[in-house]
Amino acid sequence: MTISRFLKNLKIAVTGKEQEFTSGSIRRAVFMLSVPMILEMMMESVFAVVDIYFVSKVSINAVATIGLTESVITLVYAVAIGLSMAATAVVARRVGEKDLNGASRASVQAIFLGIAVAVVVSVIGLLYPKEILGLMGAEPDLIEEGYGYTKVLLGGNVTIMLLFLINAIFRGAGDASVAMWALVLSNGLNIILDPIFIFGLGPIPAFGVQGAAIATTIGRGMAVLFQLVILFYGWSRIKIAYKDLVLRTKIMFNLVRVSLGGIGQFLIGTSSWIFLMRIMSEFGSEVLAGYTIAIRVMMFTLMPAWGMSNAAATLVGQNLGAKKPQRAENSVWKTGKYTAIFMGIVSVIYLLFAKSIISLFTNDDNVISNGALCLQVIAAGYIFYAYGMVIIQSFNGSGDTRTPTYINFFCFWLFQLPFAYLAAIVFDFGPKGVFVAITLAEVCIAIVAIIFFRKGKWKEMKV
Repeated sequence: MTISRFLKNLKIAVTGKEQEFTSGSIRRAVFMLSVPMILEMMMESVFAVVDIYFVSKVSINAVATIGLTESVITLVYAVAIGLSMAATAVVARRVGEKDLNGASRASVQAIFLGIAVAVVVSVIGLLYPKEILGLMGAEPDLIEEGYGYTKVLLGGNVTIMLLFLINAIFRGAGDASVAMWALVLSNGLNIILDPIFIFGLGPIPAFGVQGAAIATTIGRGMAVLFQLVILFYGWSRIKIAYKDLVLRTKIMFNLVRVSLGGIGQFLIGTSSWIFLMRIMSEFGSEVLAGYTIAIRVMMFTLMPAWGMSNAAATLVGQNLGAKKPQRAENSVWKTGKYTAIFMGIVSVIYLLFAKSIISLFTNDDNVISNGALCLQVIAAGYIFYAYGMVIIQSFNGSGDTRTPTYINFFCFWLFQLPFAYLAAIVFDFGPKGVFVAITLAEVCIAIVAIIFFRKGKWKEMKV
């Protein structure tokens, strides 16, 4: 591909002009969907890195607060992503069947479900932020400094829920560029507002770590408003009319049925992450801060890979809807190969320059050494991550959310957590034991997922 042709295709991908993914070149389809999804996920990872950069200037406790809070809010992500997987699968299938009205009706029910869950989480977050940090093993001084961050982020979690959900609807429809621009808006505002609310500016006081949560919630809130305007008045293939804003129990129960496996799948993954954070908290705030920074840095590269995985999910859903299962399978293997190449390059960079990368965020030697060790150990398994992420998302795109749930249960709960506890605490390997457990679990997921994918039962799913 010449440079001029590449730039032309890049422009088409970013502007969203290409919307046919059930015929023609699979490589082109992967490119057209992956580019905006990668950029979308990179926006999310830029947010993570920028957030931790500014907060690291406040205190080590502030960084640790973000780590503890986000390990809890991953439970919200689990529900949001579970519902999002159902929304993507159903919308993609309806689009593949050329039933755009059905896709719109499913979108409305998904949004209703997301709002209902967010309200419950908001009440808990607003009433019990100190208790939540205490349960995570935070020390009293950390709780006093950081509970405002927890309160604002959990209290405003409806912005997280709807941002995930509506972008999943756009992705399922093949409108990945709309989802990308929503995150460009969200993270652009966050980058501007972060230093203002953290350190203060003019009449705005310095909120410290709580300011990061305020900036994040405002940025995401504005992006949600943008999404809703597009859904009602914009250029997406999915268009919602006011007459669609009614409960349709049959569609809602179908979404719940499909999403339960996804929610369970991510609850298993994220709850295991919480237990890992709890183990890490045994080694003090410096270790916890290094771990948190390393994970944020890793998100910068995991998110683009997640973007390619989402492209595979959309291709699977739409091609199954168009009665082209072999094209769906071929799309997965091609996407997996491209993702593995990308992740392999990144792993080499992390292995060679881990300390230099972590030192960009802190001057504390203990934080740097622990963060660098985390980055190196986990990056060693990045190629396995690539295939694991793509194939797991492909199951979800087909509507088969149960198989990834079983895989996660085995690899996270029955393997990762016992291994991490024994290695880190019982056999006294310390934080390194946790890092190794994370890497080996992801290797396990990739191998088991490939075995089940080759059996092909996902092609028979009805949604």
